[in-house]
Order: sequence, then C-alpha cells, then structure tokens
Amino acid sequence: MEQKTYSQQWSEYNKAQTREKALFMKLLYDLCQNIEEPEYKFGRPKLSLSDIIFCSVFKVYSLYSGRRFTSDMKLAKKMDLITKAPHYNSIFNYLKKRELTPLLKRLIEISSLPLKSVERDFAIDASGFSTTRFGRWFLHKHKRNVAYKIWVKAHIMVGTRTQIISAVEITTGNDNDCPLLPKLVKETAKNFSMMEVSADKAYSSRVNLKAISEAGAMPYIPFRKNARPTKRGGPKLWGKMWHFFNLNKELFEQHYHKRSNSETAFHMIKSKFGDSVRSRKYRSQVNEVLCKILCHNICVVIHEMYELGIMPNF
Repeated sequence: MEQKTYSQQWSEYNKAQTREKALFMKLLYDLCQNIEEPEYKFGRPKLSLSDIIFCSVFKVYSLYSGRRFTSDMKLAKKMDLITKAPHYNSIFNYLKKRELTPLLKRLIEISSLPLKSVERDFAIDASGFSTTRFGRWFLHKHKRNVAYKIWVKAHIMVGTRTQIISAVEITTGNDNDCPLLPKLVKETAKNFSMMEVSADKAYSSRVNLKAISEAGAMPYIPFRKNARPTKRGGPKLWGKMWHFFNLNKELFEQHYHKRSNSETAFHMIKSKFGDSVRSRKYRSQVNEVLCKILCHNICVVIHEMYELGIMPNF
C-alpha cells in the first residue's frame, strides 16, 4: 500500500519560523490587553495582571528558569510590552493563584478566534504532563512502599486543519476523559461552526453523541465490542451511528482518522515547550500547562498568518 504524503509550503514555513519570536511577543501583548485589571481599594498596589500573564506565558515560551528569564523581562519593559518588570518570584507566586486559571482559558479561547472561518472539523483527546512530585502507597503483599509519579492531564478540542486549540480543561492524572467532552464541545460551538467531531473509544457514550449532535456536528466515535443498537424508545442517533460504523467501516475510518490531529497537537506542544511542568503546587501546574497551550495557539496563528494570509486582531 502506497503511503500518503503531505506537501509543506516551505517558503511560508521558513518566514513564520524566522520571525516567530518577535511576532509572538507582539501578539501576546495584544492578547493581554483583553485582561481587566482589578479595582484598587487599599494597601500596597498589586502588580498588573496583564504584565504578570505576559511574563508567565513568555517565560514558558522561552524555556528559561525564572532567574535566567529576568533579562527577557527587562527587554520587554524597554519595548513597552509591560509597564514594570516583576521579580521572578512574583511570577511563581501568581501562578499559584486560582483566579489566573479562567483568565488563561479566556486568552486561549480568544487566540483561536482568527481561525474560526477555517476550522469546521474537530478532534478531542487527552494527554498527561509529568511533574516533579511523587506519591506513595504501601504494598501489603510485599511489605514495602512503592512510589509513583504524579502528573496532570490536559483535555483539548483541536481543529483538524491547523491544530488550533479551541477549548481546554486541566485535571489530575487519574480523571476520566469521557465526561469532559460535552463541556469542550459546548465551549467550541460558541465560536466555531462545527461539522464533525472525532474521538477514540474512550469517549463512546450516548451522552457524548447527543452533545455533539446538539452542537450541529456529526460524531465519529468508534463503538466498543459490547455496544448494541439502541433499544425501542432510546436515542435514534446512537442506533444510526452504530449501523454506520458496522456497515460502512471504510467511510467511517476516513472521518475518524482526523482524530490523529489531536495527537499531532500534543506532539507540537510537548516537543516545543516540554512534556513536563516545573511547578510544585497543583494550581501552579494547571496554570503552567495552560500557558503552554496558549503559546501553542499563538505559534499556530503566526504560521497561518503566512500560509493562509490571515491578519489576527485580538
């Protein structure tokens, strides 16, 4: 069987790569202007939230430690991208704050909007990011302690054409993937006209098929071996897709194959920004993974600026 290959527009790719860092800083600055600063009431004035988020995301992009990143913050101050260069410990302290999580999610959503006219088909998947923490339990059979590594899991909805991430949820490593699909589909449907959603068997459930259908999209999720067509009075979509899956395997696989784009997106994130987090506290780990995903979205937008000719305006 002849292997299918995909062409690369090398001229546009080279331009995007060679100019990425300067454009990244400019687009990140534009995104941070959407952040509303809390009203000052009393006490010592707090640091600007837009400055903190700019520095936190830019630090993740640079892959530097907090101390080595200090010179980059001073450079951003000279370029008027931030009003004040914060101390590196301030970045670590703010990453621990719960109120940063919805702000980062909102910026991820805004960063995907320039491609809403391009993306119609989506894929959903989850993958883990390792941490520096370990858990332990006692094995009574062997009378010894066993250590295991703690990790956090990112659940993402990905556009299959550009690998832009339209919605994300971060959970602990042991949380189930299936229940998060309706929320991610709903958040994506607010901004995109969804046509298809591809996912693996872990997301196969009547609730998920209904959520995708209500968003106006067609679900392409394989059925488990023990799945049966719906009983009388049950949801019609389940039975319709069960028959389509079993009687039109080749056509189903053509649509389901788009799910591999979610794995491509995770590979892009982990290979460029690391497959682990440096933070020790759980909330800091969540915010650090969100910063990685925001970095990925901005880089995707930069690439599509040259390949598709879009002009992002955040």
